[in-house]
Amino acid sequence: MAPLSVRAYTATTALGRGREAQREGLRAGRSGLRRNDFGPPHDGAPLPCWIGRVDGLEDVALPADLAAWDCRNNRLAWLALQSDGVLDALADAVARHGAERVAIIIGTSTSSIGETEDAYAHLEGDGDAAAFSTRMARPNVHTVHSLGGFLQRVTGVRGPCVTVATACSSSAKVFAQASRLIDAGIVDAALVGGVDTLCGSVLYGFNSLQLVAPERCQPFDANRVGLSLGEAGGFALLERASEDDSAPRLVGYGESSDAHHMSAPHPEGLGAQLAMREALMRAGIEAADVGYLNLHGTATPANDRVEALAVNALFPPTLHASSTKGFTGHTLGAAGIVESVIALIALEHGELPGTLGSSEPDPACGPQIRFDAAHDGALRYAMNNSFGFGGNNCSLVFARA
Repeated sequence: MAPLSVRAYTATTALGRGREAQREGLRAGRSGLRRNDFGPPHDGAPLPCWIGRVDGLEDVALPADLAAWDCRNNRLAWLALQSDGVLDALADAVARHGAERVAIIIGTSTSSIGETEDAYAHLEGDGDAAAFSTRMARPNVHTVHSLGGFLQRVTGVRGPCVTVATACSSSAKVFAQASRLIDAGIVDAALVGGVDTLCGSVLYGFNSLQLVAPERCQPFDANRVGLSLGEAGGFALLERASEDDSAPRLVGYGESSDAHHMSAPHPEGLGAQLAMREALMRAGIEAADVGYLNLHGTATPANDRVEALAVNALFPPTLHASSTKGFTGHTLGAAGIVESVIALIALEHGELPGTLGSSEPDPACGPQIRFDAAHDGALRYAMNNSFGFGGNNCSLVFARA
């Protein structure tokens, strides 16, 4: 594939705002997870688990002209956009290419459903039906495309605007879609990213599947029992790369749909392998060329076993692969962009994160799965895996210029 320059990139997670906060948390081995203080309560108390909650989100106020878009998810999108020069880079791209030649491609799994939940909560008991009607009279918010519409309104970008909702691979697949739109000549640049926020549907939905751990998640640990949910937002600006361009690059993507089961991965990791192989092929590199792989690594028993098998089948023992879910929690539709930002940080600084919270490797893990952090000043290529329910898989390869 033709490489794309990553002109700017950022993430806001439970570790903090912007990529320097992510780097500091990763270097310090500091988890952003806390005991669930979000709710909504069940039997008088929040679900007993750990979450990756973004501090200060309740206090974020959108500008008056954006008040009609107000919800937790759009507030987090607004907050994440303010860091690491993303808006400046986007404005520069619009000035050079025109607003119609820049796309917005955004991933999410639940979008602003939390606002819909809050509206219905007003109907419980002696709830005010008039207040419910007022809160629900915002079709721009109560839709999965709320995030995309909000970003169009904020940025003034008028190119194609696409919402990708393929569960936990959503904001990885946005990179692939941007590559295709730019390669086809439809646009010259794309703002890609993803935002997902905590809500009742997420917490109790995953708990109903018996996937939520009561304590901090332990990816790839022999004693793991489930995931820790989180919220996050992140963005990147992609453009065609030029020879004198010093920005990091997207050089490969791979996608697959194994369609094995609605919530369980293929037992031999068929879809995971297909996505990784395709990403390497598009990048024109061998598996041995990859220095760091950010694993999907949710800490659920099935996901980690299958991913470890797939990685061991493809990569030599020299690969440093880790899951960073112990730092941020599983941020669902935002996981792809968050962990792509982490892969890009590894490329920039040669700092390879460990797998926080884990100490006893599962016997299924090959030598590639690392629990301790490391440093590699010669790192040339980094990958990110994002695998979603229903077998929606995506792998990305990033490179130094």
